[in-house]
Order: sequence, then structure tokens, then C-alpha cells
Amino acid sequence: MATFGAGSLDTCDRAHYVPRGLLLQWHVTDRCNLRCAHCYQDSYAGEELGFRDLLGILDQFTGLLNRWQHQVSLPVRGHVTVTGGEPFVRRDFWDLLEVLAAHRDRFSFAVLTNGYSVDDSVARYLRRLGPHFVQVSIEGSQSSHDRIRGAGDLARTVAAIEALVRQRIRTVISFTAHRGNFREFGDVARLGQRLRVARVWTDRLIPMGSGSSLAEQVLTPEETREFLEIVHRARIDSARRWFGRTEIAMHRALEFLLGGGTPYRCTAGDSLLTVMPNGDVYPCRRMPERVGSLLETPLEELYRKNEFLRALRDPSRCSEGCEGCGYVALCRGGLKCLSYAMSNDPFKADPGCWLARR
Repeated sequence: MATFGAGSLDTCDRAHYVPRGLLLQWHVTDRCNLRCAHCYQDSYAGEELGFRDLLGILDQFTGLLNRWQHQVSLPVRGHVTVTGGEPFVRRDFWDLLEVLAAHRDRFSFAVLTNGYSVDDSVARYLRRLGPHFVQVSIEGSQSSHDRIRGAGDLARTVAAIEALVRQRIRTVISFTAHRGNFREFGDVARLGQRLRVARVWTDRLIPMGSGSSLAEQVLTPEETREFLEIVHRARIDSARRWFGRTEIAMHRALEFLLGGGTPYRCTAGDSLLTVMPNGDVYPCRRMPERVGSLLETPLEELYRKNEFLRALRDPSRCSEGCEGCGYVALCRGGLKCLSYAMSNDPFKADPGCWLARR
């Protein structure tokens, strides 16, 4: 998973700050063949840019990387994660992947998919293009997964993973934790090990979009701690394997507090930006605060001048409830998108943090 940390210049120097890299999460369509209960989309139709506009966005992205690299005289890494909706529903999706593959010397790319369209022939073609990884989701046991994603979907997802692994494509399983499934993470981790995926990682439910009615399913601070202990045990179990080891990732908000995971802070608006199917820009897809449109304002101008983006990457800003915490400089408030979803304010402490002042 491509993640980038703080940049080479102090973020207070807003005119010259350059992050170490930029991850562009690119939603090329809202269309999807599934209707997952916790989906953060609230619509499955809407304006969708044509292929020429997609190429224009890619030109803005590569141009910004080139200018940043010249500015700091150091490599500035780039990564594009393409998703939807379900990206494979676009007829020109393969054409876009071909273009991304042609730029592999400048940035890496990955695909987030529900796996519905992935079979052996698709996996073989993906292998030729060389994505950094392909990610699919598993939500727990068959009953839990199919209740969330639709009857029979777990079997289809497992078949897709098997096809990807056969082609030696780096395959990642994502798990969304909520009160109804968080104790099943260990089973998902063991399934990932049996399937020989590269990584199993997890994040917590963000109640927004179609899942906005699921606020009561958000983990409490006590459940969050229990869940992270489950993840830590799964990590230890995987590390004991001699062969075919699957990474159980602990590099998300609060996970470093248990199990020795790498300290993490939200990178939305800093080394992460999201582009929507109509060209709108968000700091993160799970923080749906529109900061502009790439059809109206260049990417570099949005990054430099938008006040919300600058506030998100301001290292001096302390989230409400985190005052005095010894981890404040490392964590910077935890999962900002969850704070945004629960209180409409990303600058409040992570609702799942058991150390926060309430």
C-alpha cells in the first residue's frame, strides 16, 4: 500500500511545502454492480468525465510531481489508486490502465475493485500491466460478508483472489470493522493466509453515504481497543509462519497504540488527495468536503491555496480532546474522516480513541 509521510519542508512554510510523495485516489465512476450496506456513496449515478478529461487530470498529476521534484531536487514519489464505484464497469477502463502502466517509471498504480469482474483472463491482463497491487474486500464470515455485500459474494470474491494470486499479482484484502463483525477479523486474516495474499489490512466503519444510518455500528473506544488487540494477535500469528507469510498491517489510526505498529497520522490533504468522477477534489473520499474542481482550477493551485487542505496538513493544529496527549505529534487526532462523519468536524479527537479527553 502506498503511503507517504510528512514532506521535506515545514508545512508552516505554505508557499514552498512539498510532501515526500502524493497518492491520488481516483474514483473514475460512481456506477457499481453491488449495493453494499456500508458503502460511503449515496448515489450510483452522476456525471462521469470522458477519457480525454481523464488524460488531462493525469497530466496535471504528473506535471505537479515534476515541478515538486525540481523544487526540492529530490525524487517525489507518486501513486495512483484507481477505483469507483466499480472501475471495471467503465468501457475505457482498460485504456486508462494502459496509460497508467506506460508511466510506471514515474509513479505506481493500483486497482480497488469488488472482484466481480476478475477471472483468469482479467488477472492475466492485469499481470501484464503490472499494478503495484489489486485490493478486494472481505467483511468477515460468509454470513457477515454476504449480508453486507450480497448473497453469494464471498464465493465470488474468493474466486477473484485466487485468480489474482495465480498470476502472482500482489493482492490485498481490506476489512471494514464495525460492531457486528469486528471479532471476525482473525478469521479473515487466516483466510488471507490460506489464499496467500500479500496483505490483510483493516479500517473502521465510516457512517456516510448509503451507510450514514449505521452510526450505531461505529466501534466504541472500548471496542476499538479490543479490536486492535485482535488485529495484533493476528499479526503475531502470521509472523510465526515460515512460508507464504501474509502481512497483517497495523498502519492505520490508533493501531500503533497496541502491538507496535508504525505511528500513523491522517494524510488527507497532505500526501493524499481524492478526485471524483466529475473532476471534483476531496481531501479524502471518506471526508467529502469539496475543495474545488480540476476542470476549473489546476491541481497545484488547489493544493497550495485551499484553506481546508492547508488546515489539514498544519502540524501545529491540535484536535479537540487531544490536548496534553503524549502522542499528539504522531497521531494528530486519529481517524479524521470518522470525526468528520460523527461530528462534522475533522479537528475533533478520533471517536474511537480511549485516551482522548471527552
